Amino acid sequence: MRTAVTKADRYEPVPNATYLEMATYYQMTVLPARPYRPRDKPKVEVAVLVVERWILARLRNEHFHSLAEANAAIARLTWDLNHRVTKSLGTSRQELFESIERDHLRPLPATPYEFATWKRAKVSIDYHIIVSADRHYYSVQYRLVGTQVEVRLSEKSVQIFAKRAIYDVIRNELGIHVRRGCHC
Repeated sequence: MRTAVTKADRYEPVPNATYLEMATYYQMTVLPARPYRPRDKPKVEVAVLVVERWILARLRNEHFHSLAEANAAIARLTWDLNHRVTKSLGTSRQELFESIERDHLRPLPATPYEFATWKRAKVSIDYHIIVSADRHYYSVQYRLVGTQVEVRLSEKSVQIFAKRAIYDVIRNELGIHVRRGCHC
């Protein structure tokens, strides 16, 4: 996925901060394949091809009048695909999942992941940063004037990371200057 990697590198690719944060939340590991190396990902490519041929090809001439109707047709064909015995393995994908993978799965966290975007902002001379997404002004310590800070924007809060200081602010109305106590 091109959007999952911020900087492509042969040995140490840099994943997108939001993608890495979600993977950490769900206790997963991000292992991007090397760019332009199709041999690094053959099982995924074959699985996508099988789904395209088995499900999408069968539904291409169907007309659905609701999303629920389309989802039901996809679910039925997915069940058929997973329970079909493959020639190469002599068993179905569902049986392989039950015998090998199910015991290694962990339960999902109690609360779902809260999507957030990461941005960089420069602290202006009035010791505020401007978050362009919602035109908010958030204050930081005056010592940070002129420096770059990392900003994590979620639906409910704004977190500002500067050196070792972390500022956590609840989002407010558009164009408001948000100040947090004394920034001595």
